[in-house]
Amino acid sequence: MNGQGTTKTCCAPARNETRNGGKVNITSRRHYVANDAVKIPGGTALVGTNKPQIPDDGESPARTVALKPFRMAPMAVSNAEFRNFVLDTGYVTEAECFGWSFVFWAQVPESVGQTEGVAQAQWWRRVHGASWFAPNGPDTEEACKPNHPVVHVSWNDARSYARWAGGRLPTEAEWEHAARAGQGDVRFPWGAAEPNDTDITPCNIWQGRFPKVNTCVDGFTTTAPVCSFEPNPWGLYNLIGNVWEWTADPYRIRSLKTSVKTRLSKMKGYKTSKGGSFLCHRSYCYRYRIAARSGISPDSSTSHQGFRVVWPT
Repeated sequence: MNGQGTTKTCCAPARNETRNGGKVNITSRRHYVANDAVKIPGGTALVGTNKPQIPDDGESPARTVALKPFRMAPMAVSNAEFRNFVLDTGYVTEAECFGWSFVFWAQVPESVGQTEGVAQAQWWRRVHGASWFAPNGPDTEEACKPNHPVVHVSWNDARSYARWAGGRLPTEAEWEHAARAGQGDVRFPWGAAEPNDTDITPCNIWQGRFPKVNTCVDGFTTTAPVCSFEPNPWGLYNLIGNVWEWTADPYRIRSLKTSVKTRLSKMKGYKTSKGGSFLCHRSYCYRYRIAARSGISPDSSTSHQGFRVVWPT
């Protein structure tokens, strides 16, 4: 990150192609509120910050939004939960319809063979056969651990699951309000303590030199179980790190800068994603903060993108 508020990114690339065949459809719905859903109080919510780290992402200024109470899943949707959804509905994800998804280079087994990288982000590999149940490519079903967050889910997939579950995706304001847990303009759900590469590891992010050396001080090379690390004061787990989380909102930035307007002109229809992932490091993608945000194509899927669900009270 440089002093002008711009940063390189480990965030998700766009597909930039039309889906090949397949049908994305929900054949049935189940209406329920998860038994362990956390009741989030309504009121005046703080969104953004007056101390932005990446201003060109639209992190500032801090503003207030009136919210009604809602309930939020304490954890990101797990592979086991998503499997139940697929078994109940016959749902086919966009990664399956496209026939491929983006996988971080270190996760791709040699058996996959030659893969295509992404321009200016060669650590993202286009892997045919990668999907939520085979997250690293063909014959990697063992990596789909039941208690880990589901990945390789697009915004469209996440919204379909949420509807089946009788809920929806959170707005950006709801997500930040829940993450702050009444603590005000804090940088992290646990307060001010900055994660590092040695002894402060309150979340699952990268330790070492991205993208080649991950020392895994936090104990994880990729995703961690959805209930890992200490929850925030309201009982919500892994809002920072582990996997990016889709929100319901379009990605918008209020800026007069020509460079920002040019970037946004290429991101029409993109959705806002929050929280960062196991690939984030301060030296490269300092987006594992409450106010940080990323714009992602709604049909994009990667090995570090997940989501959680909210319901009305």
